[in-house]
Amino acid sequence: MAEEELFPLDPEKVYYSMDELTLDTDEGPVTLKVGAWLNVDPVRIHRMIVREKVLQVDNFEVLNPLVSKLRRADPEYYRRYMGLNLVIDYPGYSTGIVAKIPYENDPVGFYKWWRKGKHEDKIFLSLPNRIRLFEKVSMMDPKMILKKDLKSIQ
Repeated sequence: MAEEELFPLDPEKVYYSMDELTLDTDEGPVTLKVGAWLNVDPVRIHRMIVREKVLQVDNFEVLNPLVSKLRRADPEYYRRYMGLNLVIDYPGYSTGIVAKIPYENDPVGFYKWWRKGKHEDKIFLSLPNRIRLFEKVSMMDPKMILKKDLKSIQ
C-alpha cells in the first residue's frame, strides 16, 4: 500500500483553494485541498487563520468563501466573530444595516433595541464594547440603563 504524501502546514506560504494541506484529526493525519478543508472543518481553519495566525490564505479564493461557510456551519461562532460587523434588521432602516452604525451613532436607540428589545442573541458585544455602550447610555439617558448594566460600569 502506497503511503499518502503529507503536506505539513508552512506558516510562510500563502495557501490557495487547490493547495494540499495535511492536518491532524482524530483519525490521524488527513490531507485535503484547502478548499475541501473549508467544508470539512471551517471553524478550525478560521481559527488557524484569524486567532492562531499560523495559516495564511488568499482572501478572495479562501477567506471570503470560508466566512460564508462559517455562518451555516456554526452560527454562534460566526456571530461572536462578526460582532458589530454583523448585518442586522434595525428599526428605521428598510434594509439590513451593519450593527456598528447604530451602535456608534445612536447608542441609546441601539441599547434599547439590543438589551430591552431582547435582541442580545442577534449581536455579540465584547466586554469592552458593552462597557462603552453602557457608559454612553448612562451619560446620555441615565433612566434608560438597567441596574445590572449600571453596576458593571461603576
